[in-house]
Amino acid sequence: MKILTFTSLFPNSLQPNNAIFIKNRIYHVQKHFPVELKVVAPVPYFPKIKVANKKWSIFAHIPKEEYIDGIKVYHPRYIVTPKVGMSLYGVSMFLGTLPTIKRIYKNFPFDIIDSHFIYPDGFAAILLAKYFKKPVILSARGTDINLYPKFPLIKKLIQYTLNECTLIISVCSSLKEIMIKLGIPAKKIYVIPNGIDPKNFFFIEKSKAREKLKIDKNDKILLSVGALIECKGYHILLDALNILQLKNKLNFKTYIIGEGEWREKLEKKIKKYNLNNKVFLIGLVPNKELVWWYNAADIFFLGSSREGWPNVINEALACGLPVIATKVNGIPEIITSEEYGIIVNRTPTDFVYAIQQVFNKKWNYEKIYKYGQSRTWKTVAKEVYHVFEEALTNK
Repeated sequence: MKILTFTSLFPNSLQPNNAIFIKNRIYHVQKHFPVELKVVAPVPYFPKIKVANKKWSIFAHIPKEEYIDGIKVYHPRYIVTPKVGMSLYGVSMFLGTLPTIKRIYKNFPFDIIDSHFIYPDGFAAILLAKYFKKPVILSARGTDINLYPKFPLIKKLIQYTLNECTLIISVCSSLKEIMIKLGIPAKKIYVIPNGIDPKNFFFIEKSKAREKLKIDKNDKILLSVGALIECKGYHILLDALNILQLKNKLNFKTYIIGEGEWREKLEKKIKKYNLNNKVFLIGLVPNKELVWWYNAADIFFLGSSREGWPNVINEALACGLPVIATKVNGIPEIITSEEYGIIVNRTPTDFVYAIQQVFNKKWNYEKIYKYGQSRTWKTVAKEVYHVFEEALTNK
């Protein structure tokens, strides 16, 4: 079986942490099943000029072809107009990638297009599937389904995309229900949550992890991992920490791993609340080094307003770390018991209550660890491969 994976989210040599869960899934499908694989990961066109906006200028330096963990990855360019013209992104992506994929097809006549993120990637994949007359599997990840349909024109494009594809993989039941409400037949959608790699996420003695990270062995630690953006809720967490401080109950430190456009706003809020000695913005950390942070912490926190299936919760649990997280999308499907963590509303007072509860509770860390280790990428790969077989049978 020859598979062409198509997604703009795939990691690259300059952005190795990009949607690493997509790479992990297809890597294990190829590892455990008779599959040949190539990846087309389009990136927005940007000229090689010096500009202050690193978010966009980085695209100019991503190589046109490279290998990521032994997988051949192509990076054709497509035109993007920031903040406007989103309804045209799918067509632009199709037109920008078609010459590259035609060239690939001459020596690699793929059987299936495996596309991730419904719009614009999935829409472009539908046009490619029609051109090459191949089945296409779309994977819904989160924002593509729980946010984008709020825009009327994009909603119509998403509905068209979902109706035209062969089959759909959703990372959680919550996203499946949203797609059903969009008019997509339930029988067309397979729910396949993400997994973890036990070689990367496992239990380490807390003292050893803290020694490596140079964290005081006597500190209490709350950890969060995620982009510094509004939907992750760090501004609300800071409000909660300020409440605890005013009550003289802020007896722990908070470490936040990630980068994003809200860094400056969060830094200002940390300074405003005088939390400089209590809250630390660590920046980006390579995925394989996160295991040390999870094992050094006492609590993992995620205050999102929307999610798909957040891998950071999987990873934290796989290291035996209890979780506080908001009740959105796939999270209640992960935290299925109070033995693994607490699900809360997205308010400062609810965060305060949950943090105090988790620090005061006696946790069965071994039970959390075993639960977190129970779903691996090998299991995920088996389920995905069966969907690929189904798509080829029904093409």
